[in-house]
Amino acid sequence: MRAAVDETVVIVGGTGAMGEVITRRLAQAGWRVVVVARRQEMLAKLVAQVPGVVSCVADIGDDRAIAAIHAALKGSVRMVVQGAGVPTAGGVLEAPTSALVDAVNIKVGGMLRLVRAVDGQLQAGARLVAIAGHYGLEPTAYAAAAGVANAALFNVMRQLSLACGARGITAHTLAPGPADTERLHRVAADRARLQGTTPEAVLDAMRADSSIGQLTTPAQVAWAVALLLDPEADVLTGSTLMLDAGRRHGLP
Repeated sequence: MRAAVDETVVIVGGTGAMGEVITRRLAQAGWRVVVVARRQEMLAKLVAQVPGVVSCVADIGDDRAIAAIHAALKGSVRMVVQGAGVPTAGGVLEAPTSALVDAVNIKVGGMLRLVRAVDGQLQAGARLVAIAGHYGLEPTAYAAAAGVANAALFNVMRQLSLACGARGITAHTLAPGPADTERLHRVAADRARLQGTTPEAVLDAMRADSSIGQLTTPAQVAWAVALLLDPEADVLTGSTLMLDAGRRHGLP
């Protein structure tokens, strides 16, 4: 769906590898996109490259982000996207407890701060979108913090679907598999050193976990975000779209 006049999309994490692709896709469709990130230099670069992008310097892990995001708004808000990432931090037996707490604060606390910042501008048909990641459903030996935070985020999004549904506002969770980004390649290199193998072997093993032998791409996630702007997506509220290339074999 193309943008209506004076409607805004707010994206947290829009300067990251996945968030930038989402930002570009929505801006090209005519949306006014407010991108929230902590680093001014990254935001300035994106604003210079992509027409229709407005920067908002804020730390979504801090309550002060609520006022900062609200100040950047103009008109009604059609969609918010919580796409902030968290470090993998290791397995559940070795990851610092502080890393798990911080991850929940960024993912779950960040989503709640984002919603509270825009609540007055949300109209019927608005979308609340979280990118949670499939590790919240399929635990791994090296990403305890992301798994715990994403598992909590799945629940929060279902709660938001109940709390906001009477107003015609819908809530959606996207669960990508490992995304083919520079960050994943760095993770693969780190794991390869620990396992005494090569980064490509680690990536091949990740691909093999998929029923179609693929990693998720940022462009595929951006497609799903754009799809949720269609009016027919109302019926998806409270649900999770699995963008994991067939990694999850059990029931959602």
